[in-house]
Amino acid sequence: MDQEKISAMREGGKILGEILAELREYADVGMTKRELDRWTRKKIESRGATCSYDELEENFPGCICISVNEELVHGAPDSDYVLEDGDKVSFDLVIKYKGYHTDAAFTKIVGHANPAVKQMVKTTEAALWAGIDAVAPGVHLGDVGFAVERVLRRGKLGVIENYIGHGIGKEMHMPPEVPNYGKRGKGYVLKPGDCICIEPMSSLGKPNNFVDKDDGWSVIIADGSVGCHCEHTILVTEDGHEVLTLPNCPDKR
Repeated sequence: MDQEKISAMREGGKILGEILAELREYADVGMTKRELDRWTRKKIESRGATCSYDELEENFPGCICISVNEELVHGAPDSDYVLEDGDKVSFDLVIKYKGYHTDAAFTKIVGHANPAVKQMVKTTEAALWAGIDAVAPGVHLGDVGFAVERVLRRGKLGVIENYIGHGIGKEMHMPPEVPNYGKRGKGYVLKPGDCICIEPMSSLGKPNNFVDKDDGWSVIIADGSVGCHCEHTILVTEDGHEVLTLPNCPDKR
């Protein structure tokens, strides 16, 4: 395994995990998307990292994706939308540190939680960890996707298939593709040193979605139901896996 890469991604992942842990506590009713984006950029820069979205050719309007309610992923943060009581909000952040990217996301509810939405978030997080638990050398990505999908379907959630996870390292998005569905024994075989992003996405209604024509970024659940997104960057080790994007590695849930 490339020890320089792994060391840098461990450090960057810890930084990312710390920022998201602080953001989970900080984000609240009454805050705007724009305000939360500015707060996040300051946190990234204060730790000597950079915002990976700044490198996109498409010129993303901020440093973090903030997706509210029917917005599933890629929510544009250049908005003065004010978070309201009961809003579901998903945060997706990619940072670059010492030449390597790490990527993670979480979903929370600000204020009073709707029970169905609260259960959706809990189930999607469980699906993420089911996928993570399946990661080890010699495992097919179909097994990982199968583990994720099984939890989502048992929770009677819509399974998003047109947005998937990915490899990560020197670039933000790299092979292999990491779907949130799959068949056991199929797909790419994981090996030590691989770094992948597992990111289940779900909906309370049907999974159909489209990109908002106004901002060109936000992915919207077509039937207007609520969407959810959770993600971690995972290193495949010699004997299993390591979750890189937690506040404190090794893997602690």
